[in-house]
Amino acid sequence: MKEFKSTGNYHNDIKIYNSLKLRELEDKLPDFCTQFFRGINDRVSTRTQIGYAYDLAVFFRYIAGDEDKIKDLKLDCLNKISKTDIENYMEYLSYYDGQDGQIHTNDERGKARKLSAVKGLFNYFYESEKIKENPASIVHAPKIHDKTIIKLDPNEVAKLLDIVENGYEGQSKHQKKYHAITMPRDLCILTLLLGTGMRVSECVGINIKDIDFDNCKIKVVRKGGNESNIYFGDEVLEALENYLIYRREIIPSEGHEEALFLSMQNRRISVRAVENLVKKYASEVTTLKKITPHKLRSTYGTSLYQESGDIYLVASVLGHKDVNTTKKHYASMDEDIKRKAANIVKLRKE
Repeated sequence: MKEFKSTGNYHNDIKIYNSLKLRELEDKLPDFCTQFFRGINDRVSTRTQIGYAYDLAVFFRYIAGDEDKIKDLKLDCLNKISKTDIENYMEYLSYYDGQDGQIHTNDERGKARKLSAVKGLFNYFYESEKIKENPASIVHAPKIHDKTIIKLDPNEVAKLLDIVENGYEGQSKHQKKYHAITMPRDLCILTLLLGTGMRVSECVGINIKDIDFDNCKIKVVRKGGNESNIYFGDEVLEALENYLIYRREIIPSEGHEEALFLSMQNRRISVRAVENLVKKYASEVTTLKKITPHKLRSTYGTSLYQESGDIYLVASVLGHKDVNTTKKHYASMDEDIKRKAANIVKLRKE
């Protein structure tokens, strides 16, 4: 994909990048898929559309039987696909050879996501009266089993921040030098993620002007494109103030002047870079848990729910549009909340 010049606005850049990436992926799919993506453009984010494009490529590779025959498929091919064909495809997803020559596998979540793309395609053309039947609508998604919430314990959170601030044992001279340069930024990023529960994409998209120190809030663009305010406490405030002293000494690259967090190349830091630095520091704290920025978000959400017992508050702060999404993740903690409640009400004063 061709590079493009930054507009200076992170979220606009992401939209442009995603649009160009989607066009690139559409070129490898049957021509009628372009109509599908244009039809859902106002309802589905470009990031989700890109996921659909990757998943539909797997589906049509299975249907065509050959990578080189995918572009030859016409819309009428959907009329020839049965419920049994789609169910066989779901079984195929368990274990198959990919275009890259690697063996691919899918668990229940992977299968459900790929089926969602197929359902979306069939639904669109069936509702548009371009195909006669919708066999995808009667194929059931695999049952998704709940996973245990992976999070850091309070002592692990403290240890993580200590390591970010002071380094860790066994660092080489080069690593110590690099750590001294990145420490103010990394400490601020980790404190922000752990202290607000914001998404990593929201974190890297922050501009300096988005921070309101008087009211202790940051304007972010939430998933779906809506703007929202995230409030922060004293520890995050201190981390931001300390980092900005360091940040103001840096001369950013052109187009990245407003970015709060910069890479070593003085460009806006990427999501991948934040994921890597979280992985690096977290591996010094625990090797039993796979810690990602999203797990830091879970750590914050868990702590907030434990302290407040208010699932609606957690949903609001985390930016979940539907409280059922929050309940799905934190319902397993209800017993702990109930247990605490048992001793709150006193029948007799001692």
